[in-house]
Amino acid sequence: MNNNTRGGLLMIAAMAGFAVEDMFLKTAARTVPVGQILMIFGAAGMVGFAILAKRQGAQLLNPDILSRPILTRAVFEVMGRLFYTLAIAMTPLSSASAILQATPLVVVAGAALVFGERVGWRRWAAIMAGFAGVIIILRPGLEGFTPLSILAVLGMLGFAGRDLATRAAPKTLSNLTLGVYGFAMMVPTGAGLLAWTGGAVVPDAATSAALAAATVFGVAGYYALTAAMRVGEVSVVTPFRYTRLLFALILGTLVFAERPDAATLLGSAIIVASGIYTLLRGRKAG
Repeated sequence: MNNNTRGGLLMIAAMAGFAVEDMFLKTAARTVPVGQILMIFGAAGMVGFAILAKRQGAQLLNPDILSRPILTRAVFEVMGRLFYTLAIAMTPLSSASAILQATPLVVVAGAALVFGERVGWRRWAAIMAGFAGVIIILRPGLEGFTPLSILAVLGMLGFAGRDLATRAAPKTLSNLTLGVYGFAMMVPTGAGLLAWTGGAVVPDAATSAALAAATVFGVAGYYALTAAMRVGEVSVVTPFRYTRLLFALILGTLVFAERPDAATLLGSAIIVASGIYTLLRGRKAG
């Protein structure tokens, strides 16, 4: 098995882990406020990443965590985690995950605007087509429009901003160290949301198990993602990110009895096709 094949399989495993994580978080949100979920999930994920980071000898306390790129990353991390968790709690898992797939398109557009990377007209056209796919899913002004779907858009923009800020992060900080602080930011964010909404509860056994499972799959998914990006070529491995949508559609149908309509499926197909074309075109240009 060559490195690209191994990297592709690791990426698929990572996306499956993230989809299962979303499923368990959505399940927990039935009985536990989202703010409390963010606090518990953030604290557990922070501990998990800290253990992995220490095992690999990564430095957790580093003055570079106060640098501007890292502080900017923290703001976008909070935005992404908060709004996407609200989205999967309050809207269908399949549609929230479909909108999230536009993240790489926003990252490419942001890299051109912020970092001055060269993006030809073909990739700009693909980016615009991907955004059109998001609009098809949202259906603004039509009967099928759900205002809560905007939460997924805000979450997607937050994650895109986080990824762009990560590119400017000091090289002295490892991916696992960034994971520690990324999850740590969820604790005060969740506390603030919970203070605003109220309604804290003591999770029952089933909900506690769901939160524990979400943490395990989330950390495992992130670990597999990191390994995939280090094993194979980025341009070959990255398109496998879109398998997350397939897993989300399957879980949404089997676990939550969701039935994505034609507009959601069409928009999803456009977003995925645009993203894959953008990545392949970028590889050719490179």
